[in-house]
Amino acid sequence: MDVFFLLCTLCVIAVISVILPRIYQHYVLRKKLKRLPQIKANPIFGVIFQLLKLSEWERVLWFYDYMKQYKNGIYGYWLGNKPFVNIYHPDYLEAIFPSTVNITKGEPYDMLRPWLGNGLLTSTGKQWFHDRRLIGPTFHFSILNQFAVILSEKAEILTKCLEKEIRKDPGKAINIFPFIINVALDIICETAMGVNVRAQEVVTEYTSTVHKTSTLILERLFRPWHWSDLLYYSFPAGKQYKSALNILHRFTKEVIIKKKSAREKQNGHVEFEDKNDDSDIGKRKRKAFLDLLLDQNEKDDTPLTDDEVRAQVDTFMFEGHDTTAVAMTWALFLLGSHPEHQEKVHKELEEVFGDSETPATVKELSELKYLDRVIKETLRLYPSVPMITRELVEDVTVGNYTFPKGITVVLAILLTHRNPVVWPDPDKFDPDRFLPENSANRNPYAYVPFSAGPRNCIGQRFAMLEEKTVLTAILRKWRVKSVKTPDMVKYGGSIILRPNEDIPIHFIPKK
Repeated sequence: MDVFFLLCTLCVIAVISVILPRIYQHYVLRKKLKRLPQIKANPIFGVIFQLLKLSEWERVLWFYDYMKQYKNGIYGYWLGNKPFVNIYHPDYLEAIFPSTVNITKGEPYDMLRPWLGNGLLTSTGKQWFHDRRLIGPTFHFSILNQFAVILSEKAEILTKCLEKEIRKDPGKAINIFPFIINVALDIICETAMGVNVRAQEVVTEYTSTVHKTSTLILERLFRPWHWSDLLYYSFPAGKQYKSALNILHRFTKEVIIKKKSAREKQNGHVEFEDKNDDSDIGKRKRKAFLDLLLDQNEKDDTPLTDDEVRAQVDTFMFEGHDTTAVAMTWALFLLGSHPEHQEKVHKELEEVFGDSETPATVKELSELKYLDRVIKETLRLYPSVPMITRELVEDVTVGNYTFPKGITVVLAILLTHRNPVVWPDPDKFDPDRFLPENSANRNPYAYVPFSAGPRNCIGQRFAMLEEKTVLTAILRKWRVKSVKTPDMVKYGGSIILRPNEDIPIHFIPKK
């Protein structure tokens, strides 16, 4: 009995020694954040149950409502015992974005690690600085020009796919999003890996798995009971996710192995491969990002391992696929909803291309200043990545508030772009906001669709080149008319700002 009592006492002491410090830390944390405007919620669960009962679109409206309520550009809330601070005023964003210390992504990004490993999106600290320095040269503008031909080829395939769909029922509107998703996937597979997957023409295991994996990640984000790996992989969704990852990783690894083998045979120079190769690797002499990455890697003092190279390529695939697809979809939708702005685009296209039907060159695309403003205004209203989270590794003073290390700061890009304190009439589509004279005195952190500071999007130039190429190919052939108006379309998503419904568009041949 004495031994049993002793064991029980030791267990109680052990539990108390673990729980009490956590309770005290939680008390101290709440005290430090006491002055911060906060959403009233359950003291134990925070706002979890408020958010769980909402659809993706209702969550967007929920955040919009609190943005309007807390007009100073900052507020906090608790998810369980974890504090989050939403920031959506340029002056406050400026305290976080330029930091070279607070570059660690928040917990939601941990759910991407099984797919992306410690690639550029998820890594931090010394590894991130090393990898960014290594990968940076592969995105140099002069190198991006190599991909212009690939972009034009894929855009031409898209127009043929649309023509085929239009012929089926000439008067019927087309849901544009699936077509744009496929052209974006086609482009990123060939530019990132040098593999022609023909995503617009056939459904392959790899392309369908990319779609499935992205969906599973989004679904997991909003199910707290799926956040634990141990629990998640015991659920059917977790098993599907693991199976999907095996397919994606196997494909990427095989591409890397073939690339390295080809390089060894050619002393590091990739020449023509067997044209009967199913994956079309090396069919052209143009180098893919993978080739360029391997070039850089061979020169580096601490080269990446094969798994680390795979993580970087998978990151290119993830970041360069959905983000550009939603941007192009929203741009077409907005032009189809605002014929007065679309006419200005068509006038500009006629001035630059005339009656020519040859694919656009990089130089010609650079002359499309109004289309450039259309894309920028689209990314203001519908930023592809609506928010970024950072876990603070040191205390930070933001305005009149000091945030302790360890908390998660949400850099709410969507709220910043729709903040009426920052943007007059924020819901209005007005490309002229980005005329030089209208942008001159604007805070640089008022518009951050590609993030900002050291962790800004490394592929933003490539994204803009791709978007202009595809949009130009479509708009040189058709005028577009959206069936729905912007106030009708629901959207959401924590990683990518996707439409939650079809985006039907009429395509009217240009005369």
